[in-house]
Amino acid sequence: MPTVRAVFISDVHLGTRACQADSLLAFLREYPARHLYLLGDIIDFWSMSRSIYWSPAQNTVIQKILRRARHGEQVVFVPGNHDEALRDYCETAFGDIRVEREYVHETADGRRLLLTHGDDFDQVTRHHRWVAVLGDVAYNLLVRLNGWLSWLRRQLGIAGYWSLAGYAKRRVKTALRFIFDFEDSVIHHVRERGLDGVICGHIHWAALKEIDGLVYANCGDWVDSCTAIVEHEDGRLEMVEWSTVAPHLGGRKMPAGTPALLGGGDQASGSG
Repeated sequence: MPTVRAVFISDVHLGTRACQADSLLAFLREYPARHLYLLGDIIDFWSMSRSIYWSPAQNTVIQKILRRARHGEQVVFVPGNHDEALRDYCETAFGDIRVEREYVHETADGRRLLLTHGDDFDQVTRHHRWVAVLGDVAYNLLVRLNGWLSWLRRQLGIAGYWSLAGYAKRRVKTALRFIFDFEDSVIHHVRERGLDGVICGHIHWAALKEIDGLVYANCGDWVDSCTAIVEHEDGRLEMVEWSTVAPHLGGRKMPAGTPALLGGGDQASGSG
C-alpha cells in the first residue's frame, strides 16, 4: 500500500557531482506512491556538456523510477531548462513514463494544481541565457565548497546540516528579490487560469505556503536542500526535508510528518 498519494521532485541534476543520488534513493524507498511527478532538471544536460559525472547511484535512480512506472505507479516527467532537449518529446511516452510540457494534478480534496518546472517565469533564463549559465557554474561551485565545509564540520564534531548556497541566497538581496518575483509571477499565472495553486521547482528554494488564497509549493532540489513535496491520501501537502527525516528512520519506516503541511483549510508553513 502506498505511503503517500503523490510524490513531487525536481532539480535532481543527474550527471553532475553535486547530485545527491544516494539521499534521493533513500527518500524514494521510504515514499512509495500512486503518482510520481518529475518536475524538471532531472538530468543536467547543461553541466554534462562541460563534463559528465555518472555514478552507480545515479544509474540506480533511473532504474528505480523505471521500476516504479512498470509496477503501475503513474510517472509523469515535465522537462526543465537543464533537460529542455526532452521537450521535443512532450505528449509522448518513454515506456511507462509520460512526458508533458506541463500537467494539472487534482488532489484528493479536489484542488487543481499546475505542475511545471518554472523556468518560463524566470526572465533571466528566458532572455539572458549566458547569465543563467554563469549563475549555474557559480551555484555548482558553492555546492562543491559546501561539501568540503560539511566534511570539516563533521571532523570538528559540529552537528546538523548547513547550506552555504542557502546562506548565500538568504544574504544576497537580489537573490531574494528574484525568488519573490518568481513566486508572484507563477501565482499570477495560476490565478489567470482559474487553478488552485502550483507545484514547481527551478529556483532551488523549497517552499510550501499559501499566497493570496492559492497554493505555492516548490520542490527544492537534490543537490543542496534534498527536499520534496508529497500529497497524503486526504489531499494534504507536505514538504519533506530529507536531512530532517533521515536521522530518525533508524533503518525502519516512520510516519511521514515534517512541520510543513498544507491542506484544505490548514495554515501554511513555508521553508527557506
